[in-house]
Amino acid sequence: MSLPDKFGHFGEFGGKYVPETLMAVLEELETTFTKARHDKKFKDEFAHYLKEYAGRPTNLYLAKRLSSHFKHLKVYLKREDLLHTGAHKINNTLGQIILAKRMGKTRIIAETGAGQHGVATATAAALFGLKCEIYMGEEDIHRQSLNVFRMKLMGAKVVPVTSGSKTLKDAMNEAIRDWVTNVNDTFYIIGSVAGPHPYPLMVREFQSVIGLEARKQFVMKEKKLPDYLVACVGGGSNAMGLFHAFFNDKKVKIVGVEAAGHGLASGQHSAAVCAGETGVLHGSKSKLLQTADGQIKIAHSIAAGLDYPGVGPEHSYYKSIGRADYIGVTDKEAIEGLKLLSQSEGIIPALETSHAIGYLSKLDAKVKGKASVIVCLSGRGDKDVNTMKDLI
Repeated sequence: MSLPDKFGHFGEFGGKYVPETLMAVLEELETTFTKARHDKKFKDEFAHYLKEYAGRPTNLYLAKRLSSHFKHLKVYLKREDLLHTGAHKINNTLGQIILAKRMGKTRIIAETGAGQHGVATATAAALFGLKCEIYMGEEDIHRQSLNVFRMKLMGAKVVPVTSGSKTLKDAMNEAIRDWVTNVNDTFYIIGSVAGPHPYPLMVREFQSVIGLEARKQFVMKEKKLPDYLVACVGGGSNAMGLFHAFFNDKKVKIVGVEAAGHGLASGQHSAAVCAGETGVLHGSKSKLLQTADGQIKIAHSIAAGLDYPGVGPEHSYYKSIGRADYIGVTDKEAIEGLKLLSQSEGIIPALETSHAIGYLSKLDAKVKGKASVIVCLSGRGDKDVNTMKDLI
């Protein structure tokens, strides 16, 4: 697949909607990334850190007891939770920080919701000896106190954001304001397949290792391709990381699971693909939760990493061409998914991942005969213990 085009568009989605101040730095980043992705030295360095530092390849695990809970499904888990820092986010931060080093940047900034991207960024910054500041909504700081401590322990400064809903959208707003002011020495590591071009492409490329590994591992085990891919979708980096390697395999059905919060009808959710309209947020055109006059709505999810009113533009493209289905799973269904995986396999998933597990009962009711499924287990649940213990 050759998308995006040279302007960063996936069909009608994507692009580069930013202040003039950022155009030059985005063009510099695009040039650096384009050269790097074809440069053996860069690829070898990236592969080295993925293997020796992050712990790749991750396992593709046949979850037998989880599968026995369903009538029709044979479930494999792509174990991104086993990576250093506990989630898929480290794949992308390692790639971007090597680019930052090539560009001569000395300061790293990032935004974070669930805290996993913040932790991964702080980790990579410590590894390469760079200054690091993480913007995080005040509400998410409260929800994710363990990850806040981890970031600070590694030397990062965590900047509370008190505007708006005090969650991921607002943290990203503040990070962009910082970047505009400090473009000369600062590299902004965006954590998802969102933002202005080249970020959606770049993050997808760094996360595509998930799907490339999973495809090879599944074929070795089953001598065929899976019937379904399932992953949670907020901005959507873990999902696109899994989906991309299977894009041309039309018999493989793709399902992105969004956070339906208290239910799509309630208006209190984060399901931008399922219930959003086309608009522009944080530098790109995609599906958004917005009012009739274009004001961004406040999103809701029990999972801080899904609590975002938009989605990466490539996901909107997948939906528009019918390559993937996007389904909403409520807070309550996600908690049931969390308990099911914890008690059937001894694996406590992140609340984000729990949405994908929570969807499997719906998929089981839909399938006839037998179907094999790869679920991206995007992260572990340690960070969510404080939230969980108040709910379970």
